[in-house]
Amino acid sequence: MMNKILGIIAGEGKYPVLTAKGAAEEGWQVIVACVKGNAAESDFKPYAKVTNTLKIGQLSKCIEFFKQNGVTHAIMAGRVKHINIFSLIPDMRMAKVLATLRDKRAESLLNAAIAEFKKDDIEMLSSFSFLKNCAVKEGVLTKRAPSEEEKLNINLGIKIAHTLADLDIGLTVVLSDKAVLAVEAMEGTDECIKRGGEIYKTAKSTIKNPLVVVKVARPKQDERFDLPVIGKGTIKTMLKAGADVLAVEAGKTVILDIEEVIEIANKNNISIIAL
Repeated sequence: MMNKILGIIAGEGKYPVLTAKGAAEEGWQVIVACVKGNAAESDFKPYAKVTNTLKIGQLSKCIEFFKQNGVTHAIMAGRVKHINIFSLIPDMRMAKVLATLRDKRAESLLNAAIAEFKKDDIEMLSSFSFLKNCAVKEGVLTKRAPSEEEKLNINLGIKIAHTLADLDIGLTVVLSDKAVLAVEAMEGTDECIKRGGEIYKTAKSTIKNPLVVVKVARPKQDERFDLPVIGKGTIKTMLKAGADVLAVEAGKTVILDIEEVIEIANKNNISIIAL
């Protein structure tokens, strides 16, 4: 490729920063559009040639910013809370996109946005493009493996989580005693775990088994957006909630700072398994 110029639409967390770093190391010129309130331009200074901060809903400004800087390929990296859809002030182009949608599920919104970038000859790449080494491999990742009872909850959780994911509702389920305590919707993984933990602590006198968290990818996961991501924050939230097990899907889940994640889990006897 003659001009390797990559645009990154940056949401919250380390994911977009690591993506910028990986792209720069592979010889790409990096241009970053930070989503206001989610990403800071200063985090990208070591890797990006140009940065800018845009409000969610400023679709025209984002596309124009990328075009002015010669961007031909782009990546969506980092979470932007879906609930922000209720507070965004769309520009004219975004308003037209919203008017064509039958629903406001994450998949519907992001696919429509990707189509708009395509109209201006900007191709959206897989979010895995520069972080392939962060995709978790199959197996038990921690010192402790799940118990037989925990495995029963994991198996049930995977079935339920896949159904939710297929409907584009959420990716995470929290269980105990083969009962679902919480499912993820717009609030995100951490809030789902917190809610499950509150119910678990309220009923702990009658619940005999540990709290299990299951997070999956969509059955037909589009790698251009919304990949399942786990980080230190996830494990710390699990600790506060009283969860002892985390099950994810191998090859489809990104674990950031994996060595530190496993270290925290081992110190607290948490089991992490990739299926």
